[in-house]
Amino acid sequence: MTYEAIEFDVKDHVATITLNRPDQLNSFNETMANEMAEVWGIVRDTDDIHVAVLRANGDRAFCTGIDIKGGMWWGDIGIWNQTDPGASLGPKHHRVWKPVIAAIHGMCAGGAQYFVNEADIVICSDDATFFDPHANGGIVSSLEPIGMLQRGIPLGEVLRWALMGNEERITAPTALRIGLVSEVVPRAELRQRADEIAASIAARNPIAIQGTVRAIWESTEMPPAIAKQNGLAYTHIGNRLAAERGSAPRRNDKPTFR
Repeated sequence: MTYEAIEFDVKDHVATITLNRPDQLNSFNETMANEMAEVWGIVRDTDDIHVAVLRANGDRAFCTGIDIKGGMWWGDIGIWNQTDPGASLGPKHHRVWKPVIAAIHGMCAGGAQYFVNEADIVICSDDATFFDPHANGGIVSSLEPIGMLQRGIPLGEVLRWALMGNEERITAPTALRIGLVSEVVPRAELRQRADEIAASIAARNPIAIQGTVRAIWESTEMPPAIAKQNGLAYTHIGNRLAAERGSAPRRNDKPTFR
């Protein structure tokens, strides 16, 4: 399938989604939002896809948020009928319970957090920087930082990110320290490492993996006792189905260390 703002490929149970507007620093517009919604639906509904990798083309940026020059494509919709224009970028908005590995390089700014906040595993290259330009433009920053809080990023770090604008960048080591990413690798190794993680997960039983992802994400919006009951139900359902597929652990599985 051919897209205008992204690239999409599936191989060995792994879907690779590549943001492909490098001349615009991979900022998102209506076309990218619509195409991302379409491919997330494909990832969700295609049984042969077990994992997705999200990455970006170009040297300078993973994504710099919304394409300001493109303008508001939702502005003609009545104010009470408008929805978050960035919501369609993330997999969880589309109920994708297959693991998503985000590989971040270069600048990751503002609305790029829509991608990061809903990824399951986030890694970055050593040249990655995270910042929020909303404050410089006199614009309220709320949805992206709220998503960061839901990921467990400390409140003080989120407020600093949202309030200090372009003047301060979260570097890769700081992103690792605060839990924004779980691994930092040299730039030249970023895509390979993302592919390695995806291949490892894709080899597991997809029913068990999806049940795990769904139970954990849904628990973030539930009281602890309800979350545990929900998780127990998924354990009963998922383990029974996994057993029917005969997915016993393999003896030659080797751990990885980071």
